[in-house]
Amino acid sequence: MPTLLLRLQGPMQSWGTRSRFDYRDTWPYPTKSGVLGLLAAALGRDRKEDISDLAALRMGVRVDRRGVLKVDYQTAQGVLNSEQSKTRDVQSWRYYLSDAAFLVGLEGDAGLLKGAHQALLNPRFALYLGRKGYAPSPPPYLPDGLREEPLEIALRAYPYLFPQRPKEDLLLVLEAEQGRLVYDQPIAPFAERRFGARYVEEKLLGKEEVPLREEAHVG
Repeated sequence: MPTLLLRLQGPMQSWGTRSRFDYRDTWPYPTKSGVLGLLAAALGRDRKEDISDLAALRMGVRVDRRGVLKVDYQTAQGVLNSEQSKTRDVQSWRYYLSDAAFLVGLEGDAGLLKGAHQALLNPRFALYLGRKGYAPSPPPYLPDGLREEPLEIALRAYPYLFPQRPKEDLLLVLEAEQGRLVYDQPIAPFAERRFGARYVEEKLLGKEEVPLREEAHVG
């Protein structure tokens, strides 16, 4: 089954799974809900539209650069309370990953992946890395990102996103039948904000196994 590869890289990324009220968390790598949201934006889908075809794709992530966990502390003055009778000052803590880079793979229907690949080249809406204002740089589109290989092979075989060899083993995260539980599986249109559970398997990819651009077998 074919795989579509995306590059998610930028100065700030945030992939929340448990964000509530004043605290906005981030997962250490992209969530499925966040990646499908980016893909839906590229395809020009409204938040009320059905995304069951996208949700059926199997996702994997290769962590090429983990980045640094940081927090953006914000305050707002004069915020009305729920009764709209008085105001108060509000604080919020918004966690994000600084300078991280991920290779993301989506495995599934060939026609859907082909359309998504083209949409990433000319996205209908602006693309964000998990939070509005967190723009990707460089873009997620990879000219050779539409692969014939299944998910794990495609992630293992694609060249490292940087010219130099990695200094440590890379984390490989694959959607699986069992493993680490993540509540980021969309089960309704994004406007309804309903998410279910899925499992991911985490394993290490030895740094010596990671191909560089000039030696990669991606023809």
